[in-house]
Amino acid sequence: MEFKEIAKTNDISPNTAKSFNVDGNEILIVNYNGSYYAVQAKCTHMGGDLSKGKLENNTITCPRHSSKFDITTGKNLEGPKIGPFRGKAKDLRTYEVKVEDDAIMIKLKG
Repeated sequence: MEFKEIAKTNDISPNTAKSFNVDGNEILIVNYNGSYYAVQAKCTHMGGDLSKGKLENNTITCPRHSSKFDITTGKNLEGPKIGPFRGKAKDLRTYEVKVEDDAIMIKLKG
């Protein structure tokens, strides 16, 4: 599968994230210290919108039940938390990213 342009570098400010629909896939692009990462935009626990989550360093927290994910690897770091209970969410799907000039491109997996 080929790389597909989905955004321009000036679309995503440093240390922020933005969600894009690419061929029916909701993908979150994160600009973390000038490097770009792409992960699925929906939390693996109950589908919370990660674009509305809190980004701190390389960790995004789901706004629904506070699952935490490493945006550089997609790994679930913590949660979800529902009342006093802590569960475990699956890791996020990740996508390969490359930047050419000002174009952010990702490779969708088959």
